Amino acid sequence: MPQPEARDAVIMEPPVKTTSPLVEVEQLLERAAQMEQSLPQQEVQPQMLRSEQFDVDVTVIGAGPGGYVGAIRAAQLGGRVVCVEKEYLGGCCLNWGCIPTKAMIAGVERYQQVKHAEMFGIRVGEVSIDFGGLMAHKDKVVSTLRNGIASLFKKNGVRHIVGTGRIAGHHTVEVVKSDGSTETIRTRAIVIATGSAPVRLPITGLEGDGIWTSDDAVSAKEVPPRMVIIGAGAIGCEFGYIYNGLGSKVTVVEIMPQILPHEDADIAAELQRSLTRQGIRFLLNSRVTEVKHSKNGVKQVVVQTEKGEEVIECEVVLVAVGRRAVLDGLGLETVNIKTHEKGIAVNDKMETNVPDIYAIGDVTGRIQLAHVASMEGIVAASNAMGQERRMNYRAVPSCVYTVPEVASVGLTEQRAREQGYDVRVGKYAFRGLGKAMAMGEREGLVKVVAEARYGEILGIHIVGPHATDLIGEPVTAIQLESTIEEMTHTIHAHPTLTEALLEAYEDTERMAIHK
Repeated sequence: MPQPEARDAVIMEPPVKTTSPLVEVEQLLERAAQMEQSLPQQEVQPQMLRSEQFDVDVTVIGAGPGGYVGAIRAAQLGGRVVCVEKEYLGGCCLNWGCIPTKAMIAGVERYQQVKHAEMFGIRVGEVSIDFGGLMAHKDKVVSTLRNGIASLFKKNGVRHIVGTGRIAGHHTVEVVKSDGSTETIRTRAIVIATGSAPVRLPITGLEGDGIWTSDDAVSAKEVPPRMVIIGAGAIGCEFGYIYNGLGSKVTVVEIMPQILPHEDADIAAELQRSLTRQGIRFLLNSRVTEVKHSKNGVKQVVVQTEKGEEVIECEVVLVAVGRRAVLDGLGLETVNIKTHEKGIAVNDKMETNVPDIYAIGDVTGRIQLAHVASMEGIVAASNAMGQERRMNYRAVPSCVYTVPEVASVGLTEQRAREQGYDVRVGKYAFRGLGKAMAMGEREGLVKVVAEARYGEILGIHIVGPHATDLIGEPVTAIQLESTIEEMTHTIHAHPTLTEALLEAYEDTERMAIHK
């Protein structure tokens, strides 16, 4: 079959800076608006979906939160679907990322609550934690959810192949199965969802025993006495909370002037104060220049700080500086799929420059969040099955599962001002809420950023108890382009933590009742 010519699709590539839902969303929106008129429309007739020249309608390479969701949606829309995954269903998020870390965090949080239960009149004896038991709980949660995806595949008629997929032609995927056999699939559409892998830094000595990635941190057999974490983003802060809570002496080194560099400065500062009180040491505006190994397993981590060089001894160095797209071995060159420095280039329909080939999730180098990948999977699957769907990055929530938690959506105050908005800001601390006081969780605040003239909400940022659950209302508010007036006229139940949102909305007009 002759190869179709690559279309002149307008491709949305991420900027050179690290992609963030808070920093880059406006740029994505601007690019989407520019391409609206020039993006070619792909007309797929329903009768073409089951053409006899194809074995299946959609082949998804990768079964992470983007791939498996996209596979199921394509099947729900009537497609014959194959999903190829070389390791475990659920990808990084389920097996080494989002889920195992949350299981570990839940255990640490309960451990700390029991240790401090006396404030509620509960007397307990000496409390200890069984690390093996905690990890067994983590493994059970992961296994249960992994089996759940397999059940969903079966329910929806998605064929799961354990193996490595490679694009061998415009409508051809070759699979090397786990048993060594091969299979060639003739497919009408291909969705690339191979995800990402931890970034390695070119630092002398940053290899060998005791040099961990996030994958190692969720698979550890014991708690190290001392740990240095390189990177104070979401991954670094979460593992810092986990291992500090388990008894490690944790130092976090961050090259930027604040932790969580893409979050609002007030929110990041509040979290840093809390984690510091818990025992974590932060070195900001600092970089690791070398790691020296000794025969007894102790490492000397050389750090260039604002005050000069410092050497920190530890047993484990955890590298938590982000993730890179997995592109090797995909066969992109076979059909000349365009890439950029961070991944595969796509437009807002998740189309690559090659017709009928889509890419979603971390492999695109855009916003590397599981919930974004899932929505991109739905968009790609819908378009592959003849519908018309586009991604909207206007309201992307970002969550950090430390204690206290951090959650945000939209523009930070700084970013809004940089984009020329005249803004008004409202804040409210959780310590003023009856519910927070009753729970004994009074740390944190809500910050609302709104456009000054019309009151449209531009961003909402939370650090405090259950922040990642509270962010649902702010996401909806921004998605619907809500105003401060609309939100202040909305009744919030009492006593709840959501009252902090109401008070922060009101504070943008200096009308907060309890402030």
